[in-house]
Amino acid sequence: MDFATLMADINNFVWGPVMLGLLVGTGVFLTVRLKFLPWRNLVYAIRMIFRHRDEHEGDISPFQSLMTALSATVGTGNIVGVATAMVLGGPGALVWMWISAAFGLSTKYAESVLAVKYRETNSVGEMSGGPMYAMRHGIKNKFVGRTLAFLFALFVVLSSFGIGNMTQANSIAAALSSSYAVPAWLTGGVIAFFAMVVLIRGIRSIGKVSSVVVPGMAAFYFVAATIVIIANIEAVPAGIVEMFRMAFSFDSVAGGVGGSIVATMLTSMRWGVARGVFSNEAGLGSAPIAAAAARTDHASRQGYVNMTGTFFDTMIVCMLTGLVIASSGMLGATNPATGELLSGAELTIAAFSTVFGDYGKLIISISLSLFAFSTILGWEYYGEKALEYLIKTRPVIMGYRILFSLVTFVGATTALEVVWNFSDTMNGLMAIPNLICLLWLNKDIADECFEFQREVVVKEKQGEVVDMNCGS
Repeated sequence: MDFATLMADINNFVWGPVMLGLLVGTGVFLTVRLKFLPWRNLVYAIRMIFRHRDEHEGDISPFQSLMTALSATVGTGNIVGVATAMVLGGPGALVWMWISAAFGLSTKYAESVLAVKYRETNSVGEMSGGPMYAMRHGIKNKFVGRTLAFLFALFVVLSSFGIGNMTQANSIAAALSSSYAVPAWLTGGVIAFFAMVVLIRGIRSIGKVSSVVVPGMAAFYFVAATIVIIANIEAVPAGIVEMFRMAFSFDSVAGGVGGSIVATMLTSMRWGVARGVFSNEAGLGSAPIAAAAARTDHASRQGYVNMTGTFFDTMIVCMLTGLVIASSGMLGATNPATGELLSGAELTIAAFSTVFGDYGKLIISISLSLFAFSTILGWEYYGEKALEYLIKTRPVIMGYRILFSLVTFVGATTALEVVWNFSDTMNGLMAIPNLICLLWLNKDIADECFEFQREVVVKEKQGEVVDMNCGS
């Protein structure tokens, strides 16, 4: 067995049914434990995104923190991952993506609450937080806490170079090369230059750029996808019916918008949950690292703000991609040249091309490039904070920023199958210590949640302005 096959087998095991069950199961447990408050307060949470007070402790605004987290989560998974899930798991996979995201709201809320609650200030006055600090300071058994924290931080650093860097740069280079014959070395050089310009100045620079790029790219994709859906509106009702039919069918079925796609309920569930978690990262422990940098008066407030990232990522952006594909009639179509089913970016381009023609290729190329570049920015911050936990020397952190920027060139110009499997495995392994921490500290999470509900949410819903630092 060669190394590539070994890594693929390990990756399949890490992202197998046990891991997916643990991720969703933790979300279900936390949703019930928190008395469904993350669901009940979703509209309130969306309103909190734009609440901004400079006097609170932190590095960036709640909005910038959310955009930094979204910059890392809204990526190629929203375009390529959704299309792949709908081919391998049928249209019903999209329904399971929504279901996993619904419970992922509670997971994302919980891990963000712990990140803010246990954050600390580093040597240059910046906030440092995330699951590793919650594990170290929150878990009373010091050996267990420190061991889990070390493993989590190590997996984040390793993941950052793969899933958050090289594979993203490679996606941009591949899209521009196949669509417009842009040389990979040129794409890699441009990515490395712009990454260095932004990353060298740290989280405040990342936050400012993300707060412009993320809403901009989301609006662009939203408008383009909505146009396709409206143009194919007659097929949308049938597409939605087919999604739910195939999501809950115990028999292998095909037909309707699924074309020749055949899938059972279990297949739809597997691919929908896997791609959903891959896209919104609920339970992996990455987004809370950005939450810890936010200026906020209460851990629970930022927990609600960051929780909306799962809603926007999976329930909005992934849903748009799914409806575009389902209504386009291209799901189940084959490539005339190879006879293989269209999948990934190729399927999404074909779906957009039913309305935009050759411009469909341009829309997906632009969207992929912006989504993937923003992911590079967000993941650099995750990797930097994890490395800072392991090695507190500032020159090492500055060196990491420079190295991370330069590695994007390698990613853009190199075949990455082994790197993808290795980094995907590290990404999955991050979830294990994080989920243990969430379950271990569920009382801390519940106490923060119920106190905030009682002292703040109820009053603010009645029109009062409440600040936990300054009174009301």
